[in-house]
Amino acid sequence: MKYGEEEIRKSKLERWENPSPERKYKIFIQSKEFTCLCPRSGYPDFATIKVTYIPKKYIVELKSFKLFLNKFRNEYISHEKAANTIYDELKKLLKPEYIEVRAEFNPRGNVETVITISSDDEKKGRSKR
Repeated sequence: MKYGEEEIRKSKLERWENPSPERKYKIFIQSKEFTCLCPRSGYPDFATIKVTYIPKKYIVELKSFKLFLNKFRNEYISHEKAANTIYDELKKLLKPEYIEVRAEFNPRGNVETVITISSDDEKKGRSKR
């Protein structure tokens, strides 16, 4: 096993203390290199993952977030499950005032999938279109 694979395997999503908890501000994180495997065909899927959140006490540590996303690389998982897993893990770890995860999957067969999960919509009991 190569050192990068070992680092990904051992990694855990981490958080840091918010350096400015007295201020309400948004954090935007984007990763254009997300990959996973289609659970039906095994073909690779590629996506841009966009996360926007308003922190309370914690912020995500960026290297751990990158490695967390890399763990999906060899996983057979649907677009919807991948996006919801990312949302659930970040929400559980950070306990933010607000969070939105948007997964924009590259077109396959001329069909593009975009999944958006938002804590605002979750509070209302519905998903955003």
